[in-house]
Amino acid sequence: MIQLAVSDGMIAEKESRLIMTVGLANGLSKEVIKGMMEAPEPMGSLSGLTDDQKFEYLYNIVQMMKVDGQVFKSEISFAEDVAAKLGYKKEAISELSSRIYSDPSITSHREDLKKRVNKFLV
Repeated sequence: MIQLAVSDGMIAEKESRLIMTVGLANGLSKEVIKGMMEAPEPMGSLSGLTDDQKFEYLYNIVQMMKVDGQVFKSEISFAEDVAAKLGYKKEAISELSSRIYSDPSITSHREDLKKRVNKFLV
């Protein structure tokens, strides 16, 4: 998520808050998350993720892309590359993007989204 946030040249406040929320929910401390945002590292291997984890990862990437209300081509390209690394066709990004809102408090039915996106598994 951090790599996506910096793909447009800066981390917006809304992006920073979403990264913090997701990081805390996954057991990271605020200090660790802040350190990761200050010095982003290249994305690690995604091959060990379960199908559910892959979907959640992709969902969070698309939500991050939209949270600041601006979607840049660089963010779309990055998200499509991540989708491909996760084993999805690039079209999975447009499918998710059409159903994920810029406000993280507005959520779509995750199971429905997962079924829709799984149609794009390679």
